[in-house]
Parts: sequence; C-alpha cells; structure tokens
Amino acid sequence: MITEENENGPEEPGTPLPFFVYGTLRPGEANHDLFLRGRSASEEPARLPGAALYDGPGYPYAVERPGGGIRGELITARPESYAELLAALDHLEEYAPDDPRNLYERVARNVIRTADGTTTLAWVYLAAPRVAADLLATGTPIQDGDWLSRR
Repeated sequence: MITEENENGPEEPGTPLPFFVYGTLRPGEANHDLFLRGRSASEEPARLPGAALYDGPGYPYAVERPGGGIRGELITARPESYAELLAALDHLEEYAPDDPRNLYERVARNVIRTADGTTTLAWVYLAAPRVAADLLATGTPIQDGDWLSRR
C-alpha cells in the first residue's frame, strides 16, 4: 500500500508495485525465465514515456528524456513472490539504495498499458546519474525504444 507519495513516486522502497521491464527480462530474453518464471502473476505490453533507450554491453539502459518512449512489459509479481523477486531484481541490476557505484536506480514511474492506455505506477530500473550522463554524451540510442528490435 502506498501511504505517501512525492513527484518521483512512493516514499517507501519496498512498496509492492509492478515492474516495468524493457531489456533482458522481457519474454524471450535471457533473464526472463531465470527471474520471472513462477514469480509473475501477469505480464502485459506497456510503454514508459519520457525516457530513451541506450545500447549497453549486452543489455540496455533507460535514461529519462522528455519526448521519448520505451516499449516493454509490465510485470505484476505473485504476492507470495514479491519480496523475493524485488531482491533478485535489485541484485541483477546491481542496485543498492544510495550506493554511488550503482549502474541503475530503482525508481517509481508512470507507465502506460498498451492494451487500454491506462497509467500505472511501476518500478523501473533507470541508468544511475553518472551512467546516464555518459550515455547522453556518447551512448548509442536505440531509436525506436524497443530492445527487441535490435535482433
């Protein structure tokens, strides 16, 4: 339950929100079965507005950018698997709260369900500020915002 919210999303880092995934966690990609099989209650196409996708070393990075948009999936965890999945994804993304060495930051953002256009608050792993600055300066954008299109 979200009890208090600011412009960036919920105050509590353990708030049970769905996850927006856009890279190796998408269906058919390397980490989907490893991390999501048996832990997800639903998976549906969605879009993250206000962000751009950049190519990384075998995985993508999302960076906030006005006017952009990223295609991915909205993953709702099974309630009994939520805490375990959150910890596993934080580990996969090498995210620890307030760690300056993070490659990603887990943040709450509004995503749009493709099927009906409704907006849902979800956890998204965005490039950490130092990584985002490098990507914006010298990175390779994925123009259509879809990691799967690189095949």
